[in-house]
Amino acid sequence: MRVDEFDFELPPDRIALRPAEQREAARLLVVRSQGEPFQDHLIGDLPNLLAPGDVVVVNDTKVIPARLTGFRMRGEAKAKIEVTLHKREAPDQWLAFVRPAKKLSLQEIIHFTHQNEKASLLDAHVEVKGEGGEVLLRFSHAGAELDALIAQLGEMPLPPYIAAKRAEDEQDKKDYQTIFANRAGAVAAPTAGLHFTPALIERLKERGILIKRVTLHVGAGTFLPVKVDDTRDHKMHAEWGEISEETAQALNEARRAGKRIVAIGTTSLRLLESAVSEEGGFGPWRGDTSIFITPGYRFKAVDVLLTNFHLPRSTLVMLVSAFSGLDRIMKAYRHAIETGYRFYSYGDACLLFRADQQV
Repeated sequence: MRVDEFDFELPPDRIALRPAEQREAARLLVVRSQGEPFQDHLIGDLPNLLAPGDVVVVNDTKVIPARLTGFRMRGEAKAKIEVTLHKREAPDQWLAFVRPAKKLSLQEIIHFTHQNEKASLLDAHVEVKGEGGEVLLRFSHAGAELDALIAQLGEMPLPPYIAAKRAEDEQDKKDYQTIFANRAGAVAAPTAGLHFTPALIERLKERGILIKRVTLHVGAGTFLPVKVDDTRDHKMHAEWGEISEETAQALNEARRAGKRIVAIGTTSLRLLESAVSEEGGFGPWRGDTSIFITPGYRFKAVDVLLTNFHLPRSTLVMLVSAFSGLDRIMKAYRHAIETGYRFYSYGDACLLFRADQQV
């Protein structure tokens, strides 16, 4: 499909720069089957929009402060290098996007220090240079020691559309982390999970809705623009994920009982669709996924999707168009824009029911 089919105009003032003060007060647009009117709700209404026995699947990845600022030296010449980590490859290796990438040479060393300090606390060798500013870095420290230094030197990697309008601050360290965050490794938040509160989780459980966890370490590739004209030419970056035996068993039991699987966010959905068998079953799963979902994809795992509103021409708006139908999503987004919904990572959400299901 042509990428411009997924384009739309978004007024700049609809981009949320902070989350709703009361997370459950964020708006929720319910998009059911074709022809049914859109329904305007709040996140707090979610328990009553789902059914007892449904399994809600959340992503428990934890965002790390993956944005680092360093420098390289050539004689007396010093140049600033901006690094955004996006996928760990080994205890001492990360794939990263760097700027400026063209001026960086293989085996060159990037030094990282505290602000205004000269002594380097952490070094990284450029091992491989890829396309689009991607490099493979080998650090001077490994494992937990490297993690501690990244936490000490790094900043929270706010999405470009927020970072372009304001600087990261202390509040983001709390705001850009879900209450499920447990396993460090993401460089972008699974933002649908940002809407959840302990009180909302308790009400879901009281209604008989199960909550199960998976892990997908979201990479910075989620923000990369689609630069090709045809979706068939776009290459997704891989991300690491895992589904436990306990979660797999709960999903299989729900399937046998005729209950629905509800993915909280596109990250949970992509992991579930990567792991599910052709027959719709689940087992323990771990590994990399670079699944790219566009209209025409046959969903086997997920029945309902809670997700934020996504960027025009992005892989994520392509995914939701595959889930609910391109025409339906474009109409839903127009409704959201006309009625004042807030967009993107800190914005409002929509509850999508699969186009080929009766709900």
